Amino acid sequence: MLLHKGETLFRQGESGPLYRLKSGLLKIIRVHEDGNPVLVNIIVAGEMIPHHSLITPKPYHGTAVALVTSEVEVLPSKEWYDSLAGNPDKCLEVALLLQSKLRMMQQRIDQLTQTTPAAKLKSLQEWFAVYIPPATLTDVLTQDEIGQLIGMRRETVNRLLRSQAAKLPPTDG
Repeated sequence: MLLHKGETLFRQGESGPLYRLKSGLLKIIRVHEDGNPVLVNIIVAGEMIPHHSLITPKPYHGTAVALVTSEVEVLPSKEWYDSLAGNPDKCLEVALLLQSKLRMMQQRIDQLTQTTPAAKLKSLQEWFAVYIPPATLTDVLTQDEIGQLIGMRRETVNRLLRSQAAKLPPTDG
């Protein structure tokens, strides 16, 4: 299945199959009771989602939206859970996937504990550059979303991005 930028794969509260992201990037947004959306996760190629349903089925915890054109494989729930029941290799695959995601979340926590807001933003930009070249972070996320990922207000993100732009050498155009 192919999703284009901005298309929704699944919505918070719905139930359905599992998915494997073959290429692209997805964002997971959680809408709180007050109606405010919060970016809670970024899904990269190779990941199976939703993570909280890899062992037992649960409704989707958030809404998955394509950040760029993304190819997604549908993993039918019954087949997935039946294959887990009698296949230790499949259980190991799930454990390794969850371990990888835990390490990624630990890296994100490390980013949040960087000493300066500028260092946090630079670290996030470098991480995204691995997954979205030649696009930039601001091509796929709003300033609010960037702030949510690195624990800053939108205004601070805006100020830092303007400061970065002012330091860039002029281009011939």
